[in-house]
Amino acid sequence: MNIHEYQAKELLRHYGVAVLAGHVAWTAEEAEAAAAKLSGPVYVVKAQIHAGGRGAGHFADDPAGKGGVRLARSPEEARKIAGQMLGHTLVTKQTGPAGRKVHRVYIEQGCDIARELYLSFLVDRDSGRVAMMASREGGMEIEEVAAHHPEKILTVTIDPASGFSSFHARKLAYGLGLAAKEIGAFGRFAQALYRAFVELDCGIIEINPLVVTGGGEVVALDAKISFDDNALFRHPDLEKLRDEDEEDPKEREAARHSLNYVALDGTIGCMVNGAGLAMATMDIIKLYGAAPANFLDVGGGATKERVTAAFKIILSDPHVEGILVNIFGGIMRCDVIAEGVVAAAREVALSVPLVVRLEGTNVQLGKEILAKSGLPIIAADNLADAAEKVVNAVKEAA
Repeated sequence: MNIHEYQAKELLRHYGVAVLAGHVAWTAEEAEAAAAKLSGPVYVVKAQIHAGGRGAGHFADDPAGKGGVRLARSPEEARKIAGQMLGHTLVTKQTGPAGRKVHRVYIEQGCDIARELYLSFLVDRDSGRVAMMASREGGMEIEEVAAHHPEKILTVTIDPASGFSSFHARKLAYGLGLAAKEIGAFGRFAQALYRAFVELDCGIIEINPLVVTGGGEVVALDAKISFDDNALFRHPDLEKLRDEDEEDPKEREAARHSLNYVALDGTIGCMVNGAGLAMATMDIIKLYGAAPANFLDVGGGATKERVTAAFKIILSDPHVEGILVNIFGGIMRCDVIAEGVVAAAREVALSVPLVVRLEGTNVQLGKEILAKSGLPIIAADNLADAAEKVVNAVKEAA
């Protein structure tokens, strides 16, 4: 689960992480009042959406205009800028061309910036530890730095059994070229950030940029936090921070039915049981010249109702031109999948090619249900056959 910048900073402030004073606003009038509460003479107006690259983005109705992070010289100017952002769609590299509508802005006091750095904590699954990453290239997308200048990314891993130690921070601080006074500030900042990361069950905390001020202080100028969904049952207070306006409606509906669904930008809808099989299915669709429209794992014990819901979610995507159902029945029975597919196809009036590959428990019964349904369902013998058939069927339909 992701949250907004202003929410992340409020959480981090509680852990002693240095952040600037600021207030959230839902209207231009509130933005002016928020700026009036802060120390001037410069205020920063930031559009709040769940996407990076806001400053370099543009608003859909003003492609040549300024982005979602702007400076104001007075509370009145903050009000004007907020009015230009609220209710408008901000397009960034991470939002894609559709963009995200801005429903709130964050008004923050200005800062004397001497240097911009990058700092993050994340779970390193290769080492089974927490990785702390830093770079001198603050303000840039870390993916770009990694692609073109990997040597500029510094990393230390922290054993969760022993926890964070001052030498972890010192190693990165020296690599970042921080001065003596700044090293101490960086160490305190990193230690507080690590505590927040662990206690809040985060998947990632990213500070970009992390700024060193003219006075040698280390401050989070931006903050991104993503939580481990599997740990949210321990944090009902965090669940309340969810902004459903920022979530894909299809993913929201999938969560209601305990489905693992991620929307993608392809045209072949996928319904599979098991994450590994789902990944393999998406790969083979690419191999045969198309692209998956989603990742969807119905799980090992899905019911007919859950399968029906999954099918409807796939078809609710207007970009879907064909569907591939790939089921290996272990715990999951093939006849249950077949009944769900037939029920959903009838209910939504199937209008795109549907290829089904079944194997495993009750496979013959499942195939009989599909064959007797009277629906134009294309049967496949194996995964390669299924991928080839769905790609060809989509091409023929086009």
